[in-house]
Amino acid sequence: MAIRRVLRMGHPLLRQVARGLVPAEIGTAEFQALVTDMADTLHDYGGIGLAAPQVGESIRVALIEIRGGPTRYGELAAMPLTVFVNPVIEVLDPVTAGHWEGCLSVPGLRGWVERPQRVRVQYTSDRRERRTLELQGFNATVFQHEFDHLDGHLYLDRMTDLTRLAFEREF
Repeated sequence: MAIRRVLRMGHPLLRQVARGLVPAEIGTAEFQALVTDMADTLHDYGGIGLAAPQVGESIRVALIEIRGGPTRYGELAAMPLTVFVNPVIEVLDPVTAGHWEGCLSVPGLRGWVERPQRVRVQYTSDRRERRTLELQGFNATVFQHEFDHLDGHLYLDRMTDLTRLAFEREF
């Protein structure tokens, strides 16, 4: 459909709590067009996740797609492009680990963020099906990062040591 502009840090919409969708909104032509635009945008920008507020829609929708294989974060299992509507995260184990996070809304920077490494996600699919996932390690970090956007948070808000914020070129 269309590649949308990703809003950058400083845009007020990125700091708003997004509204939840009611079941009747899921699967409509408007919803499907947004999901298609978000997928096209995600692929064009080269990210692994994108939340609707990042493309100017203050609703609780996020897309995540993880290409499997070796990465700087270790070996990752692939996850096909998946749509998460009204996701809720539950921390299953408070033990944290840190990763260098980046964000399409904060281009050119990476920051060290520590997050819980075992979570459960309950969400509605783009087919109105209730689903649950349990995630560990880097995947748990990815989901927390993306869903933070739905509550008006950026990864910078989760950093405890700003000396561990760097430009990608220096990183």
